[in-house]
Formats: sequence, C-alpha cells, structure tokens
Amino acid sequence: MRHGKKFNHLGRKSAHRKSMLANMACSLIEHKRINTTTAKAKALKQFVEPLITKSKEDTTHNRRIVMSRLRQKEAVAELFRDVAAKVGDRPGGYTRIIKLGNRLGDNADMAMIELVDYNELYNAGKSAKKSTRRSRRGGKKSTTTVPPVETQASNEEE
Repeated sequence: MRHGKKFNHLGRKSAHRKSMLANMACSLIEHKRINTTTAKAKALKQFVEPLITKSKEDTTHNRRIVMSRLRQKEAVAELFRDVAAKVGDRPGGYTRIIKLGNRLGDNADMAMIELVDYNELYNAGKSAKKSTRRSRRGGKKSTTTVPPVETQASNEEE
C-alpha cells in the first residue's frame, strides 16, 4: 500500500537522499545537464524546480532558503546570477528529462536531465513565432474596376 508516499525515497535514508539530491542539483546548475537514472531525474526535477523559482527574486531570505537546501556557495551564486537571469520570463518547467535507454551493466533505465533554456539544439527551431499566412485565392476583392481599353482595330471595324 502507498499510504502517505508523496515522493520517491530512492531506497535511501532521508539524510543520504537529501545529500544526494543537493549534490545532483549543484551538478545540474554547474554543468546545465547530467546523466542519471530516470527515477533520480524525476526526484531531482521536483527538488530543483522550486529552488529555481525562488532564485528569480534575489532577496536575502530566498538566498538563505536555497543555501540551506543546496549547501554549496558557488552553486547558489551561479543559480542566482546566471540561471535566474536566463529563466526570468519562464513561468515554470525549467528542466527537461530525456530518456536514454538502459544502462549496460545493470539494465537501469537512464535519462538525461537538463536546464531547458541552455539547450541550443531544441531552442534553435523555436526562435520566433511565425505569423499566420492567409491564402490569396479567396482573399480581398479589388474595389476599383478598370474599363476595357479600346484599340484602333476595334474602332475601325464598326
């Protein structure tokens, strides 16, 4: 039964899990993408996204909250300086999980988790929103009519 199971415990005690997620979050902030198992990537996504949201507003209180979770001064500084500036207008969804297949040694399901705004391959195609093009077949009709031009040959026949 799953009574009260709100998050994946990852087979670890709470102190080990918190330390592991803090270290993985610091690596993600530093390197912008990391490879890990799918279960850890999903747990890391839930751990790091609220911290990125807090970093969008640079106050002492928010810095202290994030510092208490990450426990690395350099990672907190980079989060508030670089990452927050890049994701400032995004209303959430700062990370992306891409499944990579199974690991060779133990057949564990692997995934890559990355910060969305730092991947240039995915963002290259979505540079600017295109305007809708309308068909010209059923478009606007011309309001001015041009009278037919009479030539000398048609005048001579009459």
